[in-house]
Amino acid sequence: MTDMLIKNGTVVDGTGAPAFKSDVRIRGGAIAEVGENLHEQQGERVFDATDCYVTPGFIESHTHYDASMWWQPDLDPLPGYGATTMILGNCGFSMAPLHPSQVAKEEVMGIFSFFEDIPLAPFKEFVSWDWLKWSEYRQSFEKNVSVPLNYASYVGHIPLRIAAMGVDAWDRAATPEEIAKMAELLDDALAAGALGLSDNMHDHDGDDRPVPTLLADDAEFTALFDVMDRYPHTCYQVIVDTFMRMSGPDNLKRLEKLLKGRKIRVQIAGAIPTLGFQKEILPAMQASVQSMRDAGIDVWPGYAHVSPTSTLSLVKSLIFAQSNDYVWHEVVLAETHDEKRRLLADPEWRARARESWDNNAWPWSPLQNPQDLYLLDSENGKGPINITLKEYADSRGQHRSDAMADWILENGTLSTVHMAPFPKDEDLTIELMRDPKTVGNISDAGAHLQMLCGGGENALLLTQYVREEKRITLEEAIHVMTGKLAEHFFLNDRGVIAPGKRADIAVFNLDEIQRAQMEKAWDMPDGKGGTTWRFTRKAMPTRLTLVNGVPTFENGAYTGAKPGRFLTPANENAAMAVAAE
Repeated sequence: MTDMLIKNGTVVDGTGAPAFKSDVRIRGGAIAEVGENLHEQQGERVFDATDCYVTPGFIESHTHYDASMWWQPDLDPLPGYGATTMILGNCGFSMAPLHPSQVAKEEVMGIFSFFEDIPLAPFKEFVSWDWLKWSEYRQSFEKNVSVPLNYASYVGHIPLRIAAMGVDAWDRAATPEEIAKMAELLDDALAAGALGLSDNMHDHDGDDRPVPTLLADDAEFTALFDVMDRYPHTCYQVIVDTFMRMSGPDNLKRLEKLLKGRKIRVQIAGAIPTLGFQKEILPAMQASVQSMRDAGIDVWPGYAHVSPTSTLSLVKSLIFAQSNDYVWHEVVLAETHDEKRRLLADPEWRARARESWDNNAWPWSPLQNPQDLYLLDSENGKGPINITLKEYADSRGQHRSDAMADWILENGTLSTVHMAPFPKDEDLTIELMRDPKTVGNISDAGAHLQMLCGGGENALLLTQYVREEKRITLEEAIHVMTGKLAEHFFLNDRGVIAPGKRADIAVFNLDEIQRAQMEKAWDMPDGKGGTTWRFTRKAMPTRLTLVNGVPTFENGAYTGAKPGRFLTPANENAAMAVAAE
């Protein structure tokens, strides 16, 4: 750790309060003093923050680095975007607990690989998998992985169910004995410092199977919520469906019944949908959230300030399956590029693909909107590029599915097709930012690595919303990414610039920063001794990013430092303090 005096900056403290001129003294990894004209002390490094803002480090509230941080421990590009803490284990997906059977363990790997668009081979090559309980997973993680950001993690309901039921978790409701086992495993996780329980009422896999949590009955939920009631500073995080089968209103009605009367904080991803095609379901979702709040449930809707977009890749992508098109998904599953090319050229496959795009794909999916699909990224440069799939199909008099198949055959199976962002209700997005009980800065960073780059999306809050459009103040944007999130996750020792808080800090000049465009980095292990590509982006950059008082980004580059720690919510900190006494 470096004792440091940050001089001449303007502090935005993370509470939403007005910015103020101040110096910040850091000692022993914590903020020691905040005030004007602080004098340099012996052994202290001075960092000049003239013309810069000094803010708490940014919290990435929804990431999926659980697996990839084992083989990509630099977490590129997060340090250059001022990120200092990330939340793992979202959407019911976590890497623990595990069932002792190998086949059940591989189910957990396969679920992660499919839903997070990460090749399966690195899971087996780089991850130790030397745990069964979540508490053992934490011990292994802290022993084997060092990263530049702090991290905290939920325990996922999906692996919890598989750990208790084996592969039967995909097929049926749990028995009372299996439910008791789940409760025991959840208790182990919460006692070991998990943020809480994450859940999934949304997804189907690549074979169109509902994820195991969609088979959980009320008795199972009741038992798990009984455990959570014993840990008052934990959260229940759940993704509901406002994107595919539109079961969100029914999801919330069920949750209200199950959670009423409990003191459990609830984060619901998708609770207040902001996209244009979700307008029909929006009033029902808003009414359900209000009903839950009126019932005394501590509900925090989760939202993204960035409209979803998709890169359609044939290498590793769930976009076809989640568009309800399992014919093109066959091409993604094909193991060799020769087999992918054979399918794309096969008349029988093409007939099935046309029928699937016309009759099965969701109306709002990219497959049904060729005017918003751009032919941009050609493997061999043959082209044409920079035109829409609709323009290309119309010019050839073809069905859009046939046209895309031909374009990929001509340009190479590593080529990608890019979807324009969904239209989004910006006024509603701002309303959610200003709601005191919402979870923003959701990015999916670490997942869908060949479809998007969630890392760095936080910069848009500072560039688009503050500097360019002036829709919110800088103080509001910083609060959305820092103090508000620290409060939500019960991470009470960070998120604010104040004496005694951890020295997780970002220093930046607002005129210098940008959210860089995505670019390919060929550094992701392919499990065959080589590498494949992932999307990343160049740094924002901050002038300085500190994690626990250690510079992780400075002078325009990642420093190589890995001071990140496994964080625990307030209840474990309190329990440890009591034990120490």
